Amino acid sequence: MAEMQEQGGDSGKGGKKRAKRSSTKIDMTPLVDLAALLITFFMLTTTFNKPQTMEINMPVKPENEEEQIALKASNAMTIILGDDDEIYYYFGLAEDNPEVIESSYASDGIRKVLTSPQVKSNDKMTVMVKPMEGSRYKNMVDILDELKITDTKKFAMVEIADDDKQLVQEQIGN
Repeated sequence: MAEMQEQGGDSGKGGKKRAKRSSTKIDMTPLVDLAALLITFFMLTTTFNKPQTMEINMPVKPENEEEQIALKASNAMTIILGDDDEIYYYFGLAEDNPEVIESSYASDGIRKVLTSPQVKSNDKMTVMVKPMEGSRYKNMVDILDELKITDTKKFAMVEIADDDKQLVQEQIGN
């Protein structure tokens, strides 16, 4: 393309000569290269968080029922997860018709019971968690978290028996 050049001489009018103004141009190529290098650097140097999981060792079912060790009533605590985020517990075995107590998932609820001297002073204490059909998965995770927080060594997930359901129904009726 042809360019027009202005005369550099005197135009006949008396005045100052001004320099021709050209538009400002910024070359963006180095900036794009730098951005690509920074993105690559940060992608390669980041570390991803590993999800935190709780290990649960599930026992194998015994071939013979006689191989199971009987649990003494003084070493047993049962937590029943009920409907609508309800939680019940009792000490002893269901056959002995113990007193069922309603609690909550708050820190002054089941956590206080799990840290009580009755539970902590007994090294052989086994906590059995029995979810009902209407309990939510969140409730099971919450009680497993409480057992981990209170550093309970022996606990087991057990299927709920008819005796336990009857004890809970009697508690709700009272």
